[in-house]
Amino acid sequence: MKLILRIAGVLLLACVVFLIAGLAATWAPDRSVAQLSTRWAQPPSQFIAVNGMQVHLRDEGPPNDPLPIVLLHGTSASLHTWDGWAESLRDKRRVIRFDLPAFGLTGPDPHNDYSIAAYVRLVRAVVDQLGVQQFVLVGNSLGGQIAWGSALAMPQRVRQLVLVDAAGYPLQSTSVPIGFRIARTPGLRVLMEHVLPRGVVDSSVRNVYGDPTRVTRELVDRYYELTLRAGNRQALAYRMDQRLSGEEDSIKQLKLPTLILWGGKDRLIPIDNGRRFAADIQGSRLVVFDALGHVPQEEDPEKTVQAFKAFVAMR
Repeated sequence: MKLILRIAGVLLLACVVFLIAGLAATWAPDRSVAQLSTRWAQPPSQFIAVNGMQVHLRDEGPPNDPLPIVLLHGTSASLHTWDGWAESLRDKRRVIRFDLPAFGLTGPDPHNDYSIAAYVRLVRAVVDQLGVQQFVLVGNSLGGQIAWGSALAMPQRVRQLVLVDAAGYPLQSTSVPIGFRIARTPGLRVLMEHVLPRGVVDSSVRNVYGDPTRVTRELVDRYYELTLRAGNRQALAYRMDQRLSGEEDSIKQLKLPTLILWGGKDRLIPIDNGRRFAADIQGSRLVVFDALGHVPQEEDPEKTVQAFKAFVAMR
C-alpha cells in the first residue's frame, strides 16, 4: 500500500510539474497599445477619440472622394485584414478602415457593450467625426452584420453595401476555430486571459482559410500579438455572449445595391448563408470564390477586390 501511495505521489508531482511547465511556456501577459503600435500602427495609422475609446484607424486616398469606402473586419481580426484591398483602392478612392471595439488596437468598450446596435453607433460616430456623409460600406463576418445593420440604420448615407461571408443568420457551422470555442467556454476563457499558446492562434487562422498553406508566420504573428492587446481576451468573451441579435428578418428590408462575396470553403458561415442573403436582398448579386474560406478578402485580396471594383464601376 505504501508503495502504491508513493507511486501515486510521484505521478501527481510529475503532473503538477508538467502543468506548471506548460503554463510557464504559454504564459502570455497583456501588451500595451504603446508596445504593439511600433509594429501594428505604423503610418498612416492614427487614433481618434470616439465613444470613450481611442479607435485605431487608417484613412487613405483622395480626401475629396464623394463616396468613400468604409471597411469593417470580423471577429478577432483587425483593420489589417483589408491591407490588400486598401493598397489596390487607395490610388483612386478614399478608403477608411478601423479596429472594432474588442479587437485590434482599439480594445475594449468601456461599458462592455458588444451588441450590434453598439457597433452601428460606432460606425455612425466614426464617419460623423471624419465628415463623411455618404459612403460604400463593406463588412466581413461580424463586420458584415454590422454593415447591413448600419445600412438599415442609415439608409440615406450607405449608398452601396458589400457583404463578405457576413454574419446575421443562425449559424450552421461545420467547423469552428478552437480560439472561438475557448472564448465560448466559461472556465477555459478565464484561463486564456493569462495563457495563450501560439498554436491555438495558428490553428484558428488556418481553420478559416480555404487553403491553409497561404497562412504565413507574419500573419499568425499579427493575430497573436493583437489578441494580447490589454483587455482584448476578456472583451472577446463578452462579445461571444452577445453575438446573436435575432434581427435577421429585417435583412429583407434592405433596398440598396448590394454585392455578396463568399468563400466556397467557408466552414464557419457556409455558403448557404450567402445564398440566403442573395434571396432576401432584392436585386443583390452573389459571387462565390470556390477555393477560398471565411476571409476571402485576406486570403486572396487581388481576386476579391476585382469583383468589388466591378461592382462600384472602378477602372
